[in-house]
Amino acid sequence: MNGWGPGAAAALLLLAGTGIAAPPSTSARGMARAGDAVQEASPPSADDGALLLRVFLRDGSSLVSYGEFARVNDRVIFSLPTASTPNPPLQLVNLPADRVDWERTTRYAERARAARYIATRAEQDFIALSNSVSRTLNEVAFAPDAAARLELVERARRTLADWPRQHFNYKSAEVRQLLSMLDETIADLRVAAGGRFDLSVVAVADEPPPNEPLQPPPTPIESIEGLLTAARFADAPSDRQALLSTALARLDAGAGGLPPAWVAATRKAAANALERERVTERSYQTLSKRLAALAAARARQADVRGVQRLMLVLDRQDAALGRTRPDIVQAALAQIQARLVDARRLRLARDRWAMRLPALRRYRAGLAAPLALLRDIEGPLTDIKDLSGSPQSSLALIRRQVRRMLDLLGGLTPPEEVRAAHALLVSAAHLADNAALIRAQAVLLGDVTRAWDAASAAAGALMLSARARKDIQAALRPPELP
Repeated sequence: MNGWGPGAAAALLLLAGTGIAAPPSTSARGMARAGDAVQEASPPSADDGALLLRVFLRDGSSLVSYGEFARVNDRVIFSLPTASTPNPPLQLVNLPADRVDWERTTRYAERARAARYIATRAEQDFIALSNSVSRTLNEVAFAPDAAARLELVERARRTLADWPRQHFNYKSAEVRQLLSMLDETIADLRVAAGGRFDLSVVAVADEPPPNEPLQPPPTPIESIEGLLTAARFADAPSDRQALLSTALARLDAGAGGLPPAWVAATRKAAANALERERVTERSYQTLSKRLAALAAARARQADVRGVQRLMLVLDRQDAALGRTRPDIVQAALAQIQARLVDARRLRLARDRWAMRLPALRRYRAGLAAPLALLRDIEGPLTDIKDLSGSPQSSLALIRRQVRRMLDLLGGLTPPEEVRAAHALLVSAAHLADNAALIRAQAVLLGDVTRAWDAASAAAGALMLSARARKDIQAALRPPELP
């Protein structure tokens, strides 16, 4: 054997007899003798070939996952088949991950995947492995020395040793037998090579087979009961209602082929559960809207205590309803807290306004004379604005009243709240004086363009004076929410 040793030759013969010669059609027979982790020849699959997994819940029940499930942070998401037909309609299920028995779910998934692999690809993959190792061992005959032969045999051993772990432990018994033969050859070749090469032994561990038995595809009854189970464990109200509605639809669609008594009892239970969900939803929505309206009204009154009490009302009503809508409660609480901020801000503004009210009233009293002068010239200013005719006496009246008005305004010190309005009154007085002056020039020159300039100035004076009076009146009223 050109220095191979008897182990390598026997391994090559065994490979040729077990792997290469085994056609794909014998995969079921190969499974039966493999001694692997999975013994079933039929993986749990839907009629359309899709792999069916199981999500086991902590109460011992399980839900069918059509294909792989996904665990995302604290959620598990999968597609639940709602019928036992090929390409069944699917219902998306989103459950809290802490409600899942992950030990059983993982065991079952591994076993189901292994069964699928063994039934479909395992024998072909093992044949490919056999061919690869055989080619490597065939090269030993042409190796120039013992060191080269040792390297080839070690490479074949590493390939064999790694293969079972990566292929669901398929045919681990045959692989172990081959490894023991190769180990004999490697020992001989190491001696022949002068001990220059170390063998890193990679053992094929006997993995305990998963003890979670595979289950057949769900029956029509099991599909409907799965929807009801998922609804019971779903924490989102919208998910529960969707699952219950789908269960009722499946009951109606497949009632003819199901036991009438079971259909009647199940439909009644599902309909009652769905109605309870809807009643609870309406109760929470009504509660949320009512408290939001009350919070807004009390915030407008700066009733801080009144808004605070609504948070206690919300908690009591939530407890009475079973605390089943935390999302609605949190949104309602956020609304009340926002109105509480408004109420506190408004309360502060009103307290400050009350403190400042005497100064505002003194200023308002000091404005009585300037505003009276302003009212006296509103008529003549309107005439200038409308270009309806302005005798010299009216223009003189405007300019005279404006001078008196500016003198009076200059003697007032406006509070901070009305400084802008005070500045508007001063600007209105100056615009009124300009309007009278420009109108006189227009009359003297017969210039209609200047008359329109005077009209613009008069309009500005009237607008600014009206805005100033409005702002001053607003400052004298208690602050309001926007």
